[in-house]
Amino acid sequence: MSVVDIRETDVIAPNFKVRLSGVTSTIIQLVPVQRRLGQRVAALGPGLPDHLPHVRFRDLWQLWQPTAHGGRRVWHARRNVEMLAGIVMRDLLRMRLSLVFTSASQRAHTSWTRFLISRMDGVIATSDRTAAYLKVPNVTILHGIDTARFAPPADKAAARAAVGLRADKQIVGCFGRIRRQKGTDLFVDAMIDLLPQRPDWIAIIAGRATGKHADFEADLKKRVAAAHLSDRILFVGEHTNIPDWYRALDLFVAPQRWEGFGLTPLEAMATGVPVVATNVGAFSELIAVGSDETGVIIPSDDLSAMIAKTGELMDNAIRRAHAAGRALDHARRNFSIEGEAEALGRVYAAAEAGDAVTT
Repeated sequence: MSVVDIRETDVIAPNFKVRLSGVTSTIIQLVPVQRRLGQRVAALGPGLPDHLPHVRFRDLWQLWQPTAHGGRRVWHARRNVEMLAGIVMRDLLRMRLSLVFTSASQRAHTSWTRFLISRMDGVIATSDRTAAYLKVPNVTILHGIDTARFAPPADKAAARAAVGLRADKQIVGCFGRIRRQKGTDLFVDAMIDLLPQRPDWIAIIAGRATGKHADFEADLKKRVAAAHLSDRILFVGEHTNIPDWYRALDLFVAPQRWEGFGLTPLEAMATGVPVVATNVGAFSELIAVGSDETGVIIPSDDLSAMIAKTGELMDNAIRRAHAAGRALDHARRNFSIEGEAEALGRVYAAAEAGDAVTT
């Protein structure tokens, strides 16, 4: 693993969860970009890939010492347990730290979480909706994505063949964890309704169901089989080469009932794929509608709306093509991961200097 000298680190991004999650993925993608931009950031914790620059737990005693330029290091927490660890180190152990927290939750915080947040030196919201649930000054920084990694294919047919899909079919996809919260059942039911009248289309579901959601996935597969669509609604599992699967698509559906932020629509748009998404998370802040259409926003948990709007795009190749081009330009101009990293750098600079981090 790539160990970084803590004496040469100004910002620590802790990750106190072993299993891969959206937060972990954010850290994995951001840290290399931040370092490429000159920010002295390193991760800390389990569940991280070998190549990711990180500091070791046994070196944390050096947080009593100032940085090379005499300032305080920044502890950038993204979970309650990481906020708590930062508070203990700063307030009880008197380490030279400034604490920053990123909040992605779109729900009322518990009293415990509100207390932890109140002890932060700076708070970041991942969307305006998230900011509305915060009771402290904050700055909104939308997530970005790697627009080099997520990019359109040179040849759509070859892209489909690369992941074992038929080159002569149009493909609509839904990616992410398979569970009710993610609305996978809504996507399946929409496809059961739409595909019989559209023989040129197939649907793919990429992702996995963790333990307690295995029965949910099994039930979905039974519904698909009962509709005689097992060869056209494909559960393709979880993959590390997910950009390759986006490149095979003609349309993407994000059917979530709830989402903290939600990167999948951005990943699709950066790959030149228009999106139908529910009005949850940051989706309405990511997707352009109207004359600059990059996709469509529908109410959450509304199967009829999903069927209607997805069907409209499936049936209109010209509209899809226009939306795809606008989606690609929109993602590249407004949601690059470099832009997110630069915005975080400004927050870090203020926190290191002891200045207020506010909008």
